[in-house]
Amino acid sequence: MKQKPLLEVRDLSKYFPISSPFQLSRHKVMNKAVNGVSFTLQEGETLGLVGESGCGKSTVGRTILKLYPPTSGEIIFENEDITHHSSRQMKPLRKKMQIIFQDPYSSLNPRHTVGEIIGAPFRIFGTEKGKTVKSLVQELMERVGLNPEHFNRYPHEFSGGQRQRIGIARALATRPKFIVCDEPVSALDVSIQAQVINLLDDLKRDFGLSYIFIAHNLSVVQHISDRVAVMYLGKIVELAPTTELYTNSHHPYTRALLSAIPIPDPVLERSREQIVLSGDLPSPSNPPQGCVFSSRCWKAQAQCFSEEPQLLKIGKSEVACHFPE
Repeated sequence: MKQKPLLEVRDLSKYFPISSPFQLSRHKVMNKAVNGVSFTLQEGETLGLVGESGCGKSTVGRTILKLYPPTSGEIIFENEDITHHSSRQMKPLRKKMQIIFQDPYSSLNPRHTVGEIIGAPFRIFGTEKGKTVKSLVQELMERVGLNPEHFNRYPHEFSGGQRQRIGIARALATRPKFIVCDEPVSALDVSIQAQVINLLDDLKRDFGLSYIFIAHNLSVVQHISDRVAVMYLGKIVELAPTTELYTNSHHPYTRALLSAIPIPDPVLERSREQIVLSGDLPSPSNPPQGCVFSSRCWKAQAQCFSEEPQLLKIGKSEVACHFPE
């Protein structure tokens, strides 16, 4: 019998109204940040979510956690439809669903000590019997590679990598099953990124976590993900196991992204073909008719401009393209 997924997202959309002083019409212009996204996440799996800036990756993660109310679609977590849950209904689920934010400084209250920041979930949801908040916080600090003696320090006294470890410890405090990692290493130095990625990998194994890992760095996603979903203009255009996507991608946009990954060999880097996309990214408030990638695709034909492609199986991959590679 096939195991039911931990998380199931069905045709999820999130639109934001755009207000303008020059707008005379009663109909509001909507920014279609996420526009009909569907995928599943199994227990213990990491799903990478990649794409260029503004494609809707972070909005997907925050909408799943109900930090943004969804415009339409369904969010099923542990066989429970949470799409229309109120804040009160979501509170017990917050223990199971957490987020690690992109900027480790702006997501931490500068007026609170590290002990207060990591200890907040324990004070909200209660602690384990026989243990104080301080001992639990120091255990978590040690687990993520921080000195437990720095319990009373403030965020500005830590480096960027250490501040992100504080954010990771805070997310772990409730012993969640599922964490949205919203570009957790993009604000860090390259030398620190690998340490944080390896830490997340170890925590996933030790705590039985499932991740949605959002990033624009395809090399980072390749290292940590079991499957990868490629987003463009609010839609998933390709979804495949990591090895399959990086060795045998089918969508032209995925091919273009992969061709931009630098190779640490000057000879190979100079000799390989790099796909440069023409034109600018269309506005999310007015996406192209038919395929969202049609205005920049070198393979586009008449069908692409009039008919929207659906995600269809090609081998182990799912691809939204009328003329896949």
